[in-house]
Amino acid sequence: MAQYKIGILQGDDIGLEVVPVAVEVLKTAIEKYESVKIEWHELPIGYSSYLENGETLPKRTFDGLFDLDGWILGPIGHMAYPKDDPKAINPHPILRKSFDLVSNIRPVKSYENIPSLHRDVDLVIVRENNEGFQPDRNMYKGKGEFMPTPDIALSVRVITERNSKMVAGTAFELARQRNRKKKVTAIHKNTVFKLTCGLFVDSCKEKSKEYPDIEFDTMIVDTFAMNLVMRPQKFDVIVTTNMFGDILSDEAAGLVGGLGMAPGLCVGPKYAMAQATHGSAPDIAGKHVANPYAMIMSAQMLLSWLGNTKGDADAIKASKDIEFGVNKVLYEKKHLTPDLGGISTTEDMGRAICDAIKNI
Repeated sequence: MAQYKIGILQGDDIGLEVVPVAVEVLKTAIEKYESVKIEWHELPIGYSSYLENGETLPKRTFDGLFDLDGWILGPIGHMAYPKDDPKAINPHPILRKSFDLVSNIRPVKSYENIPSLHRDVDLVIVRENNEGFQPDRNMYKGKGEFMPTPDIALSVRVITERNSKMVAGTAFELARQRNRKKKVTAIHKNTVFKLTCGLFVDSCKEKSKEYPDIEFDTMIVDTFAMNLVMRPQKFDVIVTTNMFGDILSDEAAGLVGGLGMAPGLCVGPKYAMAQATHGSAPDIAGKHVANPYAMIMSAQMLLSWLGNTKGDADAIKASKDIEFGVNKVLYEKKHLTPDLGGISTTEDMGRAICDAIKNI
């Protein structure tokens, strides 16, 4: 029997609506698999935690995560947090760094009955998560962005062999699990960033030797950006550095319906965090019209990752059942939220997915 400990962190705004739906879908999916047991842990985070506990990331939440296998994190609306209170922090970079969540997995998939710019798209972008140009996470102390004089601003890019090989390993494992084209493409700009992108590409090439069954190639980032728009069907698994991945994954989401169709999973050697790519959407919070797809599929990715990590066939089957239920509801178009052309609430769409799973 496989026992998992999973945290529930609702986040802000629409997180209070989409996270409970995602949790209910997960609970439904594991019901028929007696060997899969989940112990749920609700933990405060975000603005509601700030109002109740005086901080957006309480110590009991942070410490509690170390005892879990993974957690579901709702969107964080940190731009609305008080700017003059050091306890009103953005939890994202702290969670990613503290739990060594090096790889950010962002799948992009088109669906037959959902409007998109391209058909037959099914690719995954794996983005390094904890270094690169992003100044909120690329230094042990201090930040990688500074102004030595009032009229000069500098940013430092950090690339390490360790993280590059780790994110490449995640990409190769995904290509093997997906069993589609069985191909990994590393995106870079080593024609300009000869040392940093050079180290990244060399690290990916070195890691590829451990996966002789997976094809490996590389592509300059601007060439890839064009090909992604014109021929996304040619790609399988993409691996790239932090900033390139941040930009390209949003571009890819735009091909298949936008960020509402963009789930995500952050993984490291020990922990995983289900986190949809979209923001907290305060403009529609409380209206119960938020599309739960990205959050549900992020949770599905978490269950799949846990199953594959622990060799748990039933957990993997349960994750595939979620995928089946989602596909069925999207195809039938009877219970979709307004952004997908329907009139259903967030909860109605979630219930329809649960019903589809129960009827498998």
